[in-house]
Amino acid sequence: MGKRVLVTGGAGFIGSHLCCRLLDDGHEVICLDNFFTGRKCNLRPLNDRSEFELVRHDITEPILLEIDWIFNLACPASPVHYQYNPVKTVKTNVMGVINMLGLAKRVRARILQASTSEVYGDPKIHPQVEEYWGHVNPIGIRSCYDEGKRVAETLMLDYHRQNRVDIRIARIFNTYGPNMLVDDGRVVSNFIVQALRGEDLTVYGDGSQTRSFCYVDDLVEALVRLMESPEFTGPINLGNPGEFTMLELAEMVLELTDSKSRIIHQPLPADDPTQRQPDIGKAKRELEWEPKIPLRRGLQQTIDYFRRALANGD
Repeated sequence: MGKRVLVTGGAGFIGSHLCCRLLDDGHEVICLDNFFTGRKCNLRPLNDRSEFELVRHDITEPILLEIDWIFNLACPASPVHYQYNPVKTVKTNVMGVINMLGLAKRVRARILQASTSEVYGDPKIHPQVEEYWGHVNPIGIRSCYDEGKRVAETLMLDYHRQNRVDIRIARIFNTYGPNMLVDDGRVVSNFIVQALRGEDLTVYGDGSQTRSFCYVDDLVEALVRLMESPEFTGPINLGNPGEFTMLELAEMVLELTDSKSRIIHQPLPADDPTQRQPDIGKAKRELEWEPKIPLRRGLQQTIDYFRRALANGD
């Protein structure tokens, strides 16, 4: 039987894909977004579906709804956007999560918090396992997001222990795919847009730092499986364990776009992690999930999306 599902941040990159998947699975979806980084054009394919409702709202303000599930994805996720208004980022991660947990407690809904690999900071162990407490700068320019997400996890567990709220925590590693913003500021979108525009590809540092990239369809599958899990709360790492250097990624983008752009180097930003790779052993065991889409195929689909977006001025 279908659920009545609230997706906060539902007009964003991951949220819009999740809304579509939930509707296809037979659920009724309320998409809530304040449109700071979310866009209505991401939801165009859903506007004519009777089971879909769009509400403009900021989760730092309370809201009363009757729902069964809450996917809390509301928060800017790229440094460009979460550093634009760091106090607002902290409020979204603390006050917003308190509001969503209060709603879940009131209507006895199950709530999934979209946490992040950034809770590990610049990790001292590799790959990262869920039991690792992280190595995070609490007063740096990224801390509004990193520490905000860490506090959000604290709140989730405290509401679970104190009030028996039914929670799920997903630590999301680098994800990419269609519906990313042209000015998103994350490395995949940066490289693709620069290559398509014939601009230099900006690699920070010497390009040896690594990331692991998960295609959005794979991630959405994992989020749905986690929400459907009868008892497992997490935290759980969700990402692709395939590890690539920034130079490898830049060279692959140049090849797939057939771009004549050059690779240039800029100084490394403050607190930028040198390695990021998830251990997904727990996801394999608990959710029977692992990513299926290889980086080259996912990049090609993302490049095709950005070609259209740039041509249409989206």
